[in-house]
Amino acid sequence: MRARLWWVFLLGLVLSAPTLADGFRVADIRVEGLQRITAGTVFNYLPVKPGDEIDFDRTSDIVRALYKTGFFKDVRLEKAGDVLVVVVTERPAISEISFSGNKSIETEALKQGLKDIGLAEGRTFDRSVLERIEQELERQYFNQGKYGVDLTATVTPLERNRVSIDIDVVEGATALIKQINIVGNKAFDEEDLLDDFELSTGGWLSRFTRDNQYSRPKLSGDLETLRSYYLDRGYINFNIDSTQVTITPDKKDIYITINVTEGDVYKISDIRLAGDLVSETESYFPLIHLRRGQPFDRKAIVESSDRVSAKLSDLGFAFANVNSIPEIDEDNKTVAITFFVDPGSRAYVRRINIRGNERTRDEVIRREFRQMESAWFSGEKLKLSRERAQRTGYFESVNVETPTVQGSGDEVDINVAVVEKPSGSLLAGVGFSQSDGVVVNASINQDNFAGTGKKVSLVLKTSSANQHYQVSYTNPYYTVDGISRGFDLSFRSIDFDDLDTADYKTDDLIAGVNFGIPLSEFNRFGFGLSLHHIDFEVGNEPSEEVLAFEELEGNSFLNLETMLNWRHDSRDSAIFPKTGSLQSLRGEASIPGSDFKYFKVSYEHRRYWKLTQDLIVSARGEVGYGDAYGGSSELPLWEKFYAGGPRTLRGYKARSIGPRDSQGDPIGGNVLYTGSFELLFPPPFGDVSEAIRLATFVDFGSVIDTDRDDIFETSELRYSTGFGFSWLSPLGALTVSYAVPFRADNQDEEEEFQFSLGTTF
Repeated sequence: MRARLWWVFLLGLVLSAPTLADGFRVADIRVEGLQRITAGTVFNYLPVKPGDEIDFDRTSDIVRALYKTGFFKDVRLEKAGDVLVVVVTERPAISEISFSGNKSIETEALKQGLKDIGLAEGRTFDRSVLERIEQELERQYFNQGKYGVDLTATVTPLERNRVSIDIDVVEGATALIKQINIVGNKAFDEEDLLDDFELSTGGWLSRFTRDNQYSRPKLSGDLETLRSYYLDRGYINFNIDSTQVTITPDKKDIYITINVTEGDVYKISDIRLAGDLVSETESYFPLIHLRRGQPFDRKAIVESSDRVSAKLSDLGFAFANVNSIPEIDEDNKTVAITFFVDPGSRAYVRRINIRGNERTRDEVIRREFRQMESAWFSGEKLKLSRERAQRTGYFESVNVETPTVQGSGDEVDINVAVVEKPSGSLLAGVGFSQSDGVVVNASINQDNFAGTGKKVSLVLKTSSANQHYQVSYTNPYYTVDGISRGFDLSFRSIDFDDLDTADYKTDDLIAGVNFGIPLSEFNRFGFGLSLHHIDFEVGNEPSEEVLAFEELEGNSFLNLETMLNWRHDSRDSAIFPKTGSLQSLRGEASIPGSDFKYFKVSYEHRRYWKLTQDLIVSARGEVGYGDAYGGSSELPLWEKFYAGGPRTLRGYKARSIGPRDSQGDPIGGNVLYTGSFELLFPPPFGDVSEAIRLATFVDFGSVIDTDRDDIFETSELRYSTGFGFSWLSPLGALTVSYAVPFRADNQDEEEEFQFSLGTTF
């Protein structure tokens, strides 16, 4: 092809020689043969303009310049008087690129890959384009592990000097990793080394994770993992000598061989600090988690450097560098580690810039920030500020950047980028609840009313068992110090017989006010006062216990009730937390002088630990106790504790665990203890970890009545185990679980499949 172009080029020179041999001054230039390309484009590339002298020697420059554009497959120069005539034949344009036979890679992804290397519909076509197209498509399929792919490209001429390119793809089978061998390892078993690899020979999840499909970037990451494994265990001279990746002739199986030299184990002989330490030397050593005599540990050294850097950052040295310098003694197989501290200049925060908050007011975000403008920069305060903004629940994400101020060596700006999520909901419709049956509801909830951070709620909910009407308002920053104030007015009518518990009904009217006081960054104290009117009504077939309660206490009560609570929240996120804990201690009681005198105390603790980037362990425990005082006979029936259902003990029907009345219906108890252990992880398919979380769990718990039983009896404990998932759906957090109960009593009601809307793992 290239030879043919040069022959055309030489022929053009020969044909133009008799005309241009004597040379002439160009009075004008005319271009002929253009279809898509404008004459102006040609003039931009011509190395000659009107008024120039041209001769045979310059014609080669003109023709070469136009050929280099890639727009033309033929260029010819002619002379018409003193006018230079440029006659061109354009290359065709690519009208369409179509694919057939592609299954594992979508057409749009294939076209985007071609576009990234400059090949797209509308571009100029020449035969070399086909080679580039085939190379790029093969690269995309090789990344999918399809090394037997066969591509056939057909070029079809179209009118108006265009072509269509049709590519038929025969993908073939995906090549899978058959074996991974590590050669030269003596200190550690091959299986232990391969456990941390992202690539593997496959398992039952490989259909989703594709970890048995070869990928060069993944192999590079695994080699670095292998290197870190040895360096973290003292093998400072560990080396990966070579890596071989071979594929069988049928292009179905891949074999990977990694050759290593382990070397010797080196131990730490000394730990030193050098440079400008800013503060006392002794304050740094608790941050350095190394000991003399232990094997060299690169991970521990890096983490120690990061902790020292974080300390300097909290002191305002945002640009501090802490470098670990090893001094190796080959004779004694030891390493002395020197941490060299270069704090740099102390940095100040010039401005905090917030973007992305289209609805939320700036002040709602700024009041959560503990890093102030014009103050020293503090990495810990900035981290705390981001977490506090995230815990408001108004944003899907809060990202923070700290660029330096141009022209200033000691100032930074803090750029906060938030992605808002819907903080309000308007809901009306008919639904179904496992505990309440058919539910008709309408509600308006706004957690961030008009972007002010205030919470407003209006609820109307009715079902066969429950009618609920409520209006509430809360201002989380009633004062600038973060004291909150809220008001609540509600009416609720509950038919407990329809909830499959004891046969009675209550009508509650409540009007209350509450306050919250911040005690620290993670702790909050709350208290409230409410006026509570209760009408108690026995059912058509009441049990002996319900009739006895009515006879002793009556049917109508007016209580003045107080509530106290303490809450600790150090979670890194309010939605899908990975670290931190949530604790709540709550007490409520009717004040002396009320018609019914009682109190209740409950404590709940939930903690999260990050095992890996994706694996989270969670533990939850809850205890509660209540009783009557001052002449009242027992804890009110409607205030008793129940267990069972998605929120307490999965696998058992809601409110079905605990004491029962003379008719065999659950009647509740005055002592509750429940708990669970969960392993949380993202789904093995797609990038949906921010919206879906999976879990395996073990739940346990019980409810007892101290008038009948001891305060704690292990024989009363119920257990269940299962799995489930939480999905942040457009309607709220949907939690679904499947649990199998064990050690159940013959009176317990089992319900293996359960769901709830509004809670997450």
